[in-house]
Amino acid sequence: MSTVKKAATALISVFHKEGLEPIVRKLDDLGVTIYSTGGTEKYIKELGVRVIPVEEVTSYPSILGGRVKTLHPKVFGGILNRQDQESDVAQLEEYNIPQLDIVIVDLYPFEKTVSSGASEQEIIEKIDIGGISLIRAAAKNYKDVLCVSSMDDYELFLDLISEGQGSTTLEQRKAFAKKAFDISSHYDTAIFQYFDDSKEQGSFKISEQHGKVLRYGENPHQRGYYFGDFDSVFDKLHGKELSYNNLLDIDAAVNLMEEFRDESPTFAILKHNNACGLASRTTVKEAYLDALAGDPVSAFGGILISNTPIDGPTAEEIHKLFCEVVIAPDFEDAALEILKGKKNRILLIQKKAVLSDRIVRTCLNGYLVQDKDLKTDSKELLDYVTKNKPSDRELDDLIFASKICKHTKSNTIVLAKNGQLCASGTGQTSRVDALNQAIHKARTFKFDLDGAVMASDAFFPFPDCVEIAFSAGIRSVIQPGGSIKDHLSIDYCDQNDMAMVMTGTRHFKH
Repeated sequence: MSTVKKAATALISVFHKEGLEPIVRKLDDLGVTIYSTGGTEKYIKELGVRVIPVEEVTSYPSILGGRVKTLHPKVFGGILNRQDQESDVAQLEEYNIPQLDIVIVDLYPFEKTVSSGASEQEIIEKIDIGGISLIRAAAKNYKDVLCVSSMDDYELFLDLISEGQGSTTLEQRKAFAKKAFDISSHYDTAIFQYFDDSKEQGSFKISEQHGKVLRYGENPHQRGYYFGDFDSVFDKLHGKELSYNNLLDIDAAVNLMEEFRDESPTFAILKHNNACGLASRTTVKEAYLDALAGDPVSAFGGILISNTPIDGPTAEEIHKLFCEVVIAPDFEDAALEILKGKKNRILLIQKKAVLSDRIVRTCLNGYLVQDKDLKTDSKELLDYVTKNKPSDRELDDLIFASKICKHTKSNTIVLAKNGQLCASGTGQTSRVDALNQAIHKARTFKFDLDGAVMASDAFFPFPDCVEIAFSAGIRSVIQPGGSIKDHLSIDYCDQNDMAMVMTGTRHFKH
């Protein structure tokens, strides 16, 4: 039997009718018999196109307030019958069931209804039953039926039937079936997520329909993909295609800068997901220059992000640096003209989008899922554990350093002074190594650490870190606390007039 099928009939029942008219008219021109129901039937009639109500086929009206319209053997028999099996064809004739060659059905907008803040009853009513059943049936029987399950495919479908004069190949029908199962599985996942509000079901489901093939993964020999609606978070104004590593760095940059939302102009430079420079100042230009001073070597090829629109004078300074990406809430026209001078430089305007509050990563043969670390240390929650108390300036720097520390790979130590990142030790197996790395780096770039502060992502099990910090000129420390030997570090600070505050919150980042 030929795999090419010429359609003689179509069932159309859709919620979204935008773009449907050209399809209806083309099917009519091709002599295709159209069946429909409810609002779609009325729509087709108003176009002046002949349409047969489904009720004429089933001999049943739409009942239960529209909840049951197409759930009937005469509808599903017309979709699920196997044309290459004589017994199926015979039963169609016996029960007077019309063969349905094309099924055009979409789903109630469940996700949109949930996000609108609708009532529970309104949301429940948007759980599609008939539509998803028709989609699954038609997609299952792709050997004989073509299923169009989204208005996003209307144009492709119209081109297909126009070029083939109503005929489609098995390969084409299978491709549409694949899309249909993508839509139906995503829809069911969204419904489960709505009911699983406590996240305690013991079942993990995730579905994302926006996908993009990247040039490669973390390295050129690895394939890479991004699944997500990037355009809902950013407007991309200029530059080359984003890479896998670009996206990881952008994610790190956005989460870090979220700590400084609505604060004074703050600029950060990141490399390999860690801040190598960050400063808060009265102007964005000053913030950028002091962030760059934190590590002008690592800044080469980095990701730049500002919490403030970038102006022309700042852009002139940025333009002197080779950087992969620049992110800001906006760019002045003069800044754009300058920054577009490098054709590959990626320029992104960050929108006020809602980001995920969970972190997912693969682990062994499964997944690890956790809440995102959304707790930011604040002055009001500090525990002042030493005799000497930090000054107001030191308190500001301690919170500043703690915010950076939270977004730096563990083990980490962050050194800061006057609203500027002096240096950090990142991703070390020992906290002492992280501190020594930070001190060495700060001195390499000529920072005076006298009066600087130190932040740690986790507690000090021994006093060695405060001893090293004191020798470097640091006089104020912020750390979570929680070690059974906290008193050793506290005692050392008291003996040397150092100030230490504890947050009670660990900020590991692996």
